[in-house]
Amino acid sequence: MSSEQTYTSGVLLRWLWRDYLRRHMGKLAVAILFMMLEGASLGAMAKLMEPMFDRVFVAGEQSWLLVVGFVLMGIFLVRAVSGVAQKVLLTRIAQRSAADMRIDLLDRMMQQDGAFHQTHPPGFLVQRVQSDVNAVGDVWRAIITGAGRDLIGLVVLLGVAISIDPIWALLACIGIPVMVLPAAVAQRFVRSRAREARDLGATLSTRLDEVFHGIVQIKLNALEAYQSRQYRDITKRFVSTEVRTAFGSSAIPAMIDIISGIGFMAVILYGGSEIISGDKTIGQFMTFFTAMGFTFNPLRRLGGISGQWQTAAAALERIKELMDAPLSQTSPANPLSSPKGASDITLENVTLSFGDTEVLHGLSLTAKAGQTTALVGASGAGKSTIFNLLTRLLDPTTGTVRIGGVATTEMNIPDLRTLFSVVSQEALLFDETLRENIVLGRTDVTDEALKDVLDAAFVSDFLPQLEHGLDTHVGPRGSALSGGQRQRVVIARALLRNTPVLLLDEATSALDAQSEQVVQDALDRLSKGRTTLVIAHRLSTIRNADKIIVMDRGRAVDEGTHKELLARGGIYADLYRLQFKDGKIVSDRRRGVMRRSENDGQERQPNLLQRIGNSLFGI
Repeated sequence: MSSEQTYTSGVLLRWLWRDYLRRHMGKLAVAILFMMLEGASLGAMAKLMEPMFDRVFVAGEQSWLLVVGFVLMGIFLVRAVSGVAQKVLLTRIAQRSAADMRIDLLDRMMQQDGAFHQTHPPGFLVQRVQSDVNAVGDVWRAIITGAGRDLIGLVVLLGVAISIDPIWALLACIGIPVMVLPAAVAQRFVRSRAREARDLGATLSTRLDEVFHGIVQIKLNALEAYQSRQYRDITKRFVSTEVRTAFGSSAIPAMIDIISGIGFMAVILYGGSEIISGDKTIGQFMTFFTAMGFTFNPLRRLGGISGQWQTAAAALERIKELMDAPLSQTSPANPLSSPKGASDITLENVTLSFGDTEVLHGLSLTAKAGQTTALVGASGAGKSTIFNLLTRLLDPTTGTVRIGGVATTEMNIPDLRTLFSVVSQEALLFDETLRENIVLGRTDVTDEALKDVLDAAFVSDFLPQLEHGLDTHVGPRGSALSGGQRQRVVIARALLRNTPVLLLDEATSALDAQSEQVVQDALDRLSKGRTTLVIAHRLSTIRNADKIIVMDRGRAVDEGTHKELLARGGIYADLYRLQFKDGKIVSDRRRGVMRRSENDGQERQPNLLQRIGNSLFGI
């Protein structure tokens, strides 16, 4: 996914400093001080060349021999101590800052609504949190080191060179203007390629996420070769982009090598004649040559930082884009208190649109407090959308959703969501112990309370079969448990939450008959005394519901009890007969259901409702 928004280097650096580096200003100042000492030591070593050659090697002054030796030893000692100290401090700053950025980014993404996560797949977000932040953390150290050590060292060394002969220093820098334009071109190239590489890296992460989560379907459909080919093609593009990025990044240090060679050649040609004529001493030349030689590595590192920064800037753009993404759902400034106990749930003339597609059309319905209300209809009728509206995973385009008379948009979002327990067809468990999957981080759960919910949800029935009991790890997404066991764990979790509203979304549809009966019994216990909304395609599971609401294309078209709806003979009755009469239906042609003519026995072609029944109930 490519970013449509770009940020200048200044904007990105100010953001980094304000939000992440400034809090470490004390440690950063100490680290920079040590880096300055390390950088300045290069100038001291270069300056030491003059007395070493002129007084010791040429003049033969014995007294200067010990002075030069001890000073040289002191310089290396300062370099050793300052080098270790600044690296430790910088590593700590970089790692803590990167950790803070990861946490902030994760927090921000978890606050986004369902639409955001539909357009940003998990692999893409993992790439942002892990790989991009790592890339930024590595460059921080390089930039700070460059500013504190290499830049200071470069200034000191140039000062030493100028003190020997300004003309020599000017000649040494003669090639710098030549590289200004190529360097600017190289920086733009690196940033563009790095941005492309970050997007391809996210695509690779997304592909891996899909492969590993869908490994069963891949095996069953013999898609191994296809998926491998898809991944290989993306990888080739990623490798090609990374190679081009490396070429652009290395081009700047390479240009520095060239201009350094030009400068050294000019100094040797001009300065060599002055030494031969006696205008300059060998010690002066060696000091100058050493100083300029020492500038070589800092210059290369600073040139490399330019390329590294462009790579990091591409990652930072992606991160900041996510940080700046607006939150479509926020709690009100002065939220109302959430209702206590079982409460009426009402939707008042609710519409919901995704772009130009309207999903709900003026929907109004009521679920009475303490009763079970079932939602029935074809796939795409809007049933699951209602659950998302109740929990504010989505907000209506128009209309109001109320719980206990309070609009959901008028409540604090965390308080609103504490009203609900959700049991769905996909029983999501975390790769943690069974106990942790039930208590979900709560520390106030007593052993007695935990045992009660385990018994009520029939988890106790299979607990003795687990080697470590409640401390058994359930595996990724609960893969170590069967479908029925996972559902019972989720029901135990819901019982422990003890919320006034229960949302059941196809909670038994993926289970075998025996597991379904056990889970249904647990759900019956769970729903007592709660306002319960049920989505079910198996109509046998909702016969006893207090009210059944029939939905069609985003509207509530009928409601009543099971008996009332059958007696009226509407869509619900047709769907019920489709499910329980093996498709042998005699129905009014106005409802478009397949019928058998009593006169000629000819079977008419199934229409839309019949096809919906076929797809829903497998008949």
